[in-house]
Amino acid sequence: MAFDINQPPSAHELMISAIADQLEGLRHIAVGARSPIPGSAAHLARLRSGGQLRISILGSRKHSPFVNGAMELFDCAGQGRIDAFFLSGGQIDGGANINLVGVGDIAAYPKAKARFPGSFGSAYLYYVVPRVILFTLEHTPRVLCPKVDFVSAPGTSPPEVYRPGGPAALITPKCSFAFDKTKGRFRLLSTHQGVTADEVRAATGFDYDAPAEVPTTPVPDADTLHMLRTEVAGLIADTYPAFALRTWGVERARSA
Repeated sequence: MAFDINQPPSAHELMISAIADQLEGLRHIAVGARSPIPGSAAHLARLRSGGQLRISILGSRKHSPFVNGAMELFDCAGQGRIDAFFLSGGQIDGGANINLVGVGDIAAYPKAKARFPGSFGSAYLYYVVPRVILFTLEHTPRVLCPKVDFVSAPGTSPPEVYRPGGPAALITPKCSFAFDKTKGRFRLLSTHQGVTADEVRAATGFDYDAPAEVPTTPVPDADTLHMLRTEVAGLIADTYPAFALRTWGVERARSA
């Protein structure tokens, strides 16, 4: 597959760069399964750190120290040894609640309108990992909705609940949000290149705060783009070969 390394950044590359900017200065980042964009951002952040940042990508034989998968991930998180994790959802609302179960009358399963993959350990990790970055590849009112149909993991908790973890940001193909834990709502941080604040507002089903003048998300510079399209692409191809091939035209290296 031919790929022009000089072409402008794609929506995926803008998201990857925006997520990587959220990871500076951290020690250990964990990435769950089926998360190629956060995984790419983790690799980019590690390269920027000169290899000082530790990353653990579930499902990767080369880029995870875990031999017992999620069990060790949960243990590390509970011990405070993971600084950042990533969660998505079929629905995300303005309170940073996520829905990974389904839409419609969930109690009517299997007749519910739609079913999602399931919550797995999202609620636990949402409580204990200090910096949880939410992401979605679809920025529409259907996904970013006023209120989730089912709460797989709550964005906030009552004051009496001990909760060292929680949402810090939400990255979409259109913009970056920061989450204000005091107010329990999102604030528009920046819009991605070519997207206006009005377009973000029209595509978002929940209300949020925004500055009078919304800045543009920093565009990855030439060095970052080159790093993404060469080193990061080669690294992520080990875990997500289809994503690397589709995004950058890079195939997974064959074992000797």
